[in-house]
Amino acid sequence: MLFNEVIGHVNLKAELIEMIKTERVPHAQLFLGPAGCGKLAIAIAFAQYVLCIGDKKEEACGECSSCSKVQKLIHPDLHFSFPFIGSKNTSNNFMEEWRLAIKENPYMNANQWLQSIGAENKQGNINKDECLNIIRKLSLKSFESEYKVLVMWLPEYLGKEGNRLLKLIEEPPENTLFILVAENQELILNTILSRCQIVKINQLNDEDIVEGIMKRENLNLEQAKSVAHLASGNFNEALQFVQNKENDNAKLFLEWMRICYKGQGTEMVPWVETFAGAGRENQKHFLRYALHFLREYMLVKLTGNENLRLQDQELKTALNLTKVIELDQIQEISKLFDDCYYHVERNANPKVLFLDASIELNRILKTKKQVA
Repeated sequence: MLFNEVIGHVNLKAELIEMIKTERVPHAQLFLGPAGCGKLAIAIAFAQYVLCIGDKKEEACGECSSCSKVQKLIHPDLHFSFPFIGSKNTSNNFMEEWRLAIKENPYMNANQWLQSIGAENKQGNINKDECLNIIRKLSLKSFESEYKVLVMWLPEYLGKEGNRLLKLIEEPPENTLFILVAENQELILNTILSRCQIVKINQLNDEDIVEGIMKRENLNLEQAKSVAHLASGNFNEALQFVQNKENDNAKLFLEWMRICYKGQGTEMVPWVETFAGAGRENQKHFLRYALHFLREYMLVKLTGNENLRLQDQELKTALNLTKVIELDQIQEISKLFDDCYYHVERNANPKVLFLDASIELNRILKTKKQVA
């Protein structure tokens, strides 16, 4: 992947290129940014520039044997690590799927990736065997290039297993580069953070998304602007809006709110039983959407501004809810969803968890009615 294929981030790309040209590349970097900002794409472009053996100036040449192999993600000195499923697996078992996923959408999120490899009700992880696999691969001499590069996508999934990599990150073999690509700094061990130079990557602006989505999809300018507004700086979300006109999470969330407001067990229990089978990664993705909706709802409740990052039906629902739900209730609901997310990550029984959440949501929604 070339830098000019990465959407936006003009200044950052120039800084990274200058870093390589002046030979000031830290051996361990953490590319930190929100979902859909393109940090994985930037990491791969950075790796291609480092490994390029052709005539490179403001861009990798894109023509040498090294560039050709990086673009196919088969360069022997470019290694990848990422979340996967299975306690005894390593990333090696999923490289074919990984290459296909990157080719289709380097802006994908963790849920999309894990579902593409059949996660269903399993959670992703980067396990002990993967750490040992990384140590083994990076202990070997480089095959074709001066450098060896490891790109680790979402080191948040390492957990405490990251301790196995501390010595390697602190004292790597000569000409070995680590590029960690992360979204949530708080979920990464401090001992790893302290060994990395953090490169902060901002969310994309609407203009960059407009340009990028028009290049990739058959949209006119007005359509692209509408998608960019909804995407809130997340190019992956922009792609989802274009490819899926209806937001499944939006429909599911609004259905859940309606069922919980009515509070009838004959509807609540079947909904919970169905949702419990959706898989933990899908459940976490749904809860993230629900929190996004509540944030936008609070904006319209506080300001009356209808220029929100919601689709038409979602906006209509949010406006209707302003007559029903007050801000103190939204705070309670947000905490409830945060707690649900916490317990999903820790393998709580989904039927018990979401039935309890549904009953609690009914109580919160009815509180105002009782007080009035």
